[in-house]
Amino acid sequence: MEKVTGIGGFFFRAEDPAALGEWYRAHLGIDRVPGDYDTPCWRQEAGETVFAPFEKVTDYFGDREKPFMVNFRVRDLEAMIVQLEAAGIEVRRDPQSYPNGRFA
Repeated sequence: MEKVTGIGGFFFRAEDPAALGEWYRAHLGIDRVPGDYDTPCWRQEAGETVFAPFEKVTDYFGDREKPFMVNFRVRDLEAMIVQLEAAGIEVRRDPQSYPNGRFA
């Protein structure tokens, strides 16, 4: 059986796509989509990706108005939190550790 080997794209609506794309580049290191097919897009490192639909009414995402949630893998969660907070970005830490990692 053929299997998906990672996320090939994540597309979502934004009021200001250019500004949001720049935010992801500046704070999370995700390069913006190139303007041509010759320049490679952002590549993720090897690792598991969870693909899971949820009930329409769930508190798992936090805000019930949000239609999606994305988990990003990082090498050092604490370093990422420090980086985001230094940029004035509020980070909510999950106090629990799970078999598959920690979350914020």
